[in-house]
Amino acid sequence: MSTSHTHAPSKPLSASREIFIQGLTRQGRVFRPSDWAERLAGAMSCFRPGGAVGGPGAHIGYSPYCVPTTIDGVKCVVVNEALREIEPRAWDFVMSFARDNELQVIEACLLPDAPRA
Repeated sequence: MSTSHTHAPSKPLSASREIFIQGLTRQGRVFRPSDWAERLAGAMSCFRPGGAVGGPGAHIGYSPYCVPTTIDGVKCVVVNEALREIEPRAWDFVMSFARDNELQVIEACLLPDAPRA
């Protein structure tokens, strides 16, 4: 996988679809190991707007295109569809991980925040 790609997504992050990979198998079992979401997102951390970041501290933080989280007590990885445009092989890797491990996948769309009165 190329990590020096500097192509910016054609859609802003706030208007992109997202894929939620849940830490539950299709049979409803909790996926192990317990830190799977952090590991998967960590593997994708170099895919960022503007390309990979180098230098001290470059390893800290996740890509905005692939973020681990917990929703209703279930570990998840939220994958922004912009990753598909930036690095199709990274997208394929994440989606293959979900498919190969029989994880539940949900598609969603980010909605802009309501204007504050």
